[in-house]
Amino acid sequence: MTSLFRFVVVMIAFFVTQPLFAAENVVNVYTWSEEIPHFVIAQFEKETGIKVNYSTFDSNEIMYAKLRANKNAGYDLVEPSSYFVERMQHQHMLLTLDKTKLLNAKNLDPAFLNRAYDPRNEYSIPFIWGITGIFLNKNYYNEQDAEQWKNLLDKKYANQLMFLDDSREVFSMALRMLGYSINDSNPEHIHQAYLKLKTLMPNVKLFNSEAIISILIDEDATVGMAWNGDLYKAHQENNKLQFVYPKDGFEIWVDNFVMLKTAPHPENAYKFLDFLMRPEIAKAVSMNIHYSTANLAARNLLPPEIKNNPALYPTQATLSHGEFQTDVGDQAHVLFEKYWEQLKMGG
Repeated sequence: MTSLFRFVVVMIAFFVTQPLFAAENVVNVYTWSEEIPHFVIAQFEKETGIKVNYSTFDSNEIMYAKLRANKNAGYDLVEPSSYFVERMQHQHMLLTLDKTKLLNAKNLDPAFLNRAYDPRNEYSIPFIWGITGIFLNKNYYNEQDAEQWKNLLDKKYANQLMFLDDSREVFSMALRMLGYSINDSNPEHIHQAYLKLKTLMPNVKLFNSEAIISILIDEDATVGMAWNGDLYKAHQENNKLQFVYPKDGFEIWVDNFVMLKTAPHPENAYKFLDFLMRPEIAKAVSMNIHYSTANLAARNLLPPEIKNNPALYPTQATLSHGEFQTDVGDQAHVLFEKYWEQLKMGG
């Protein structure tokens, strides 16, 4: 082989393999909409040279259905809520995390570790959390009008209430009205919750999960169900809004990062996940999206008016009335969806 021919072969091999190599220096991330700001992604890419392919979803159900339909979807990191962590693990979809590659996990708040949906945090890293509670507009109501979920059954709320467009959220409310756990999977209890919601439907004005902030600001609905982070954001524009932690109990949700067993770029995924747990990065995320961080070191960096705001960071006494979501199993899930469809169709 002549030296010229050898040079040509080497150059061809270089140009053929180079794009393939470059294409591998990526991490594919699938999260809730707007949960990771673009400037955070840009900083990671600048620091590491790893390209972040960022996709989003609007519900756990959409995310789960997509991953189940295509088991080689190509995602590395996904961000399910607590009960879907458990569901995905039951389907053997998740990789056991190597904590030696996640040194910044030491910054996490112990209050969000070792919960029932992942008892040893083998598969998940808590990231953002919040409460599902009652919102009201003080121009129309006061806190005594809606201090418990069961208050919303009052006929004075006819065609006034807004609820989240989410079956688990709404059924959790009804289960608490009845004194049951939000994670109750007893078919009879679920049926009782359905009947309770039927009596509530004349008071329902709309279901919505995507335009909550504008609805609250514009007073298109003045009382109902909301996430505390959305209420906090809306309050910046309409200071008559108030968030109420229902005395008959409420749901605590956590958005977690997990790594799929089929992750094509696990090492890059570990680097990105550890980056997100850096206190200054977790703080920047929380400040940008106005939701509570599960990173204790990051919370300690927040301005006092945020980290001490009871709408975002309630006291332990208040949190004691809440429950973390867990998976209720396939049978209960089917029942929820069946009754949910009947409710929305007026049945």
